[in-house]
Amino acid sequence: MSERPPISPRSPRAALEPEQVPPPPKRSDHARNPLVVAGNAIITIIIVAMLGAGGAYVYGRQALEAPGPLQEEKVVNIPARAGKGDIAEALLREGVISANRWVFIGAVFALKASSELKPGEYLFQKNANLRDVIGTIVEGKVVQHSITIPEGLTSEQIVARLTDNDIFTGSIREMPREGTLLPETYKFPRGTPRDQVIQRMQQLQKRVLAEVWERRNADIPAKTPEQLVTLASIVEKETGRADERSRVAAVFANRLRQKMKLQSDPTIIYGIVGGKGTLGRPIKRSEIQQPSPYNTYVVEGLPPGPIANPGRASLEATANPARTRDLFFVADGTGGHAFTETYDAHQRNVSKLRALEKAVQNDAVEPPEEAAAPAGAPADPAAATGTSPARPAPAKQRARTTPAPARQGAAQSTGTPPVVQQ
Repeated sequence: MSERPPISPRSPRAALEPEQVPPPPKRSDHARNPLVVAGNAIITIIIVAMLGAGGAYVYGRQALEAPGPLQEEKVVNIPARAGKGDIAEALLREGVISANRWVFIGAVFALKASSELKPGEYLFQKNANLRDVIGTIVEGKVVQHSITIPEGLTSEQIVARLTDNDIFTGSIREMPREGTLLPETYKFPRGTPRDQVIQRMQQLQKRVLAEVWERRNADIPAKTPEQLVTLASIVEKETGRADERSRVAAVFANRLRQKMKLQSDPTIIYGIVGGKGTLGRPIKRSEIQQPSPYNTYVVEGLPPGPIANPGRASLEATANPARTRDLFFVADGTGGHAFTETYDAHQRNVSKLRALEKAVQNDAVEPPEEAAAPAGAPADPAAATGTSPARPAPAKQRARTTPAPARQGAAQSTGTPPVVQQ
């Protein structure tokens, strides 16, 4: 046991006084140095900042990589001149992101994409995370809308379709010339100016026409690319069957070589209604010989220009028609046509068609009288002089009481209207 110091007697006054605490040790001059104090403060701040940055990094990474709320693909339009906050609000409203706008804005800054966000219509994938969402907008791959222009429409009809389509903007300042637009399936982003759509169709038509003209058969009657388009537009309106185009083209080529009138019903219609394309009723007998620059029952050779916008297939068929001697064709009642070299054989096919139609339905219109054989048409196969393919019979010889199947791209909902007595 350690010895305790002896207790010395104290006066009552001394006993009441508190004992003095020993003074603290003196701090060294080094510890009181302001530089040391500042350094310690800086170190403390750095440590706190590092901890905060680490936490922010972990949180930010989780926010960027976490699956988004979308349960299925969704298209969202980012308006032009939209700021980061506006974009965030649009994405929140459409359910593409679930974080608040400030998280989105912070992510944009973190990815250094502040000046790279592009307006447009975007497709966001199911569960797209924030990084993917921002990447899609930065990449600028907007949604492409498909629009199909059928073969055989007139320029006026095509312009009407573009005008009615709200994907496009602006107006078409000038009506395109007939035959200068290529029917095709095109893809455009929302907001594309309509004039730009027309320009693209014209550019593609020029390129395709140049390619087809380069590969044409040297002995076709069309002597210029423009004449090729005109003849192809007639072929386009006469048949919608791919396996018939070259034969129909051959009929017209053979007729042109033999100085025979083309006698194509669609040219009558174009002469009456022009670019509107649709007659909406049967052709009247009086209209067959009605004077018109386009009526090939009246004019010799080709009309002054196309009667529609032909597609690539009709251009190809007209540039390389089938090798036949056909001069006539008539609907066969199945959606196709029967082709013949002589007028007599053609008349037999006309009779077959009428008998077939009569068996289906009683005549609803007065059948036209038989027409005399066109000048220059051979009476029998031995007299045929054509060297290439097929040609449609005069409209008078193609009367029918039930409409034929619609031609591909034809403006009317059925085939060439039947001829009726006025």
